[in-house]
Formats: sequence, structure tokens, C-alpha cells
Amino acid sequence: MTYHLDAVDRQIISLLQQDGRTSNVEVARRVGVSEATVRKRLDRLLDEGVMRITAVPNPAKVGFPTVTFVTLDVDLAYLDGVADRLGRLPEVRAIYYTTGENDLVVEAWFDSSEQLLHFLTRQIGTIPGIRQAATSHVLRTLKDCSTWVLPSQSPPSILVVDDDADFLEVMRLALTKEGYAVNLAHTGQEALAAMRVAAPDLVIMDIMMRGVLDGLRTAKEMRADSDLRSIPLLMISSIGQSGFAGLLPEEEDLPADNFFVKPLDLPTLAAEVERLVRSR
Repeated sequence: MTYHLDAVDRQIISLLQQDGRTSNVEVARRVGVSEATVRKRLDRLLDEGVMRITAVPNPAKVGFPTVTFVTLDVDLAYLDGVADRLGRLPEVRAIYYTTGENDLVVEAWFDSSEQLLHFLTRQIGTIPGIRQAATSHVLRTLKDCSTWVLPSQSPPSILVVDDDADFLEVMRLALTKEGYAVNLAHTGQEALAAMRVAAPDLVIMDIMMRGVLDGLRTAKEMRADSDLRSIPLLMISSIGQSGFAGLLPEEEDLPADNFFVKPLDLPTLAAEVERLVRSR
């Protein structure tokens, strides 16, 4: 499953790409969040395998000025065995299975052309299954993986449905700050029309709108529609504190993934929004 990176995640990754030794305190200062937030974000990014912190040596500075890519044509029956043997060679920095004319691409570092010749003739040349090898020398590195910037991703979209314009604006600001694309609707029918044009990654919907149970009827219609039923739905309402409390079904009978009572605690809301979006 694709991991959703928000603006804070991206800033943390970018700073550590520039200098992996940057302290959590310094990252927090430059991103504008607390040190605890940076620590938790880093733990999650590392635990999920989204990133890893490592040292990238400069080949020319450590005595390996000859950087070479070797493309190999290999008998398919030998492919895994060839890759395994290559992976054990100290000169080999990376191995890639590829499509097209070649089967494997190997990146290797050498201290001289003589070492490269020995690698090709005495090591590559003795591995069974390799039909042909070709080399390409790196003359100058203009950009490498350590300076690559993550391209922009379309942020997850959230549709917020409520007849209270002030509440909609608060939600728009809060969710946009968390990195989401936010669309707004004022009624259940308006929301359904928007969903059928472009399905959001999450719907947050009030229960009491144009009608007392407008949101509940809309939720049931979503669940009955094969194109909409899989969209996560978070229902919100203050109906429990109103004279219509008796009309509200038990929480387990609501056609929603979760239910929050207004007024909302924004940090709790943000955590639940992230959970529901990732489940999508």
C-alpha cells in the first residue's frame, strides 16, 4: 500500500537528505513543529520502510574513481544464480533486474582500469550463464539518488459535508494544513453529486443538515451505491445534545466507519482522518 507523505514528512526527508546528521531539534526548528513530532514521524517513516538513514560514500574521494555500469545478457535459467554470485563481489555496489535488451545491470566501483579488466575477465567471465557483457563508464555524476527530490503526489481528497459555513471553513483550514485536498458540500444531495463526479478518499459528514437526518439518509444512499460504498465515512454531529437525540441510531448501527461528537478535538480528528485515508 502506498504510504501517504504529508508536507511535514516531506520536509523532514528533504532536510535529512541534505545532511543525515541533522538533529531532531534542528529539524523541528526548521520545519516549525515540536521535537517530539519529528521523533514520532521519523520512527514511523523508518518502521514503515518509507526511508532509511545511511551514509553514501563519494567513490572518487575514497579511492574508487572508476565507476562503471555493466549490462549483462544472461540465460534465464541462470538469472538468480548469476545475481547471487555478483552480489557477493565487493566491487559491486548495486544490481538491478531489467526488462529490454539486457537482463541485469550492475553498478561497480574500481580503483583503476586494471581492476575493472580483472573484474570482467576473471570474475564476470567465469560465472556460468552469462552470454554477453557490456560496460559504460561514468564520466561525471550530475545527480545521484542522495539529491533526488520526491516528486509531488496528488494529495488525498476529503469531502466535508455540513450546512454550517463557519464549521466548513474551520475544517478546510485544518485539513489543508495536514496536506489534504479539501472539497466542501452543504447538503447530502450536493455531496452525492460531487462524489459521483470524483470519488474522494474520505467523506466527513454532519448528520443534521437541511433535514434533521439528512446526513444519515445520505450515508445509507452511499452504502447502497456500488460505486460509493467503499469510500470511508466519518460522521459527526451534535444531535446527541439536541431535542432530536432519540432519532439517532445506536453507534454500531450507523452506516459509517466512525462517529465523532461536535465540537471536535482537532488532533484526534487528524489522527482518525489519517487512519481512514490510509485504509482507503
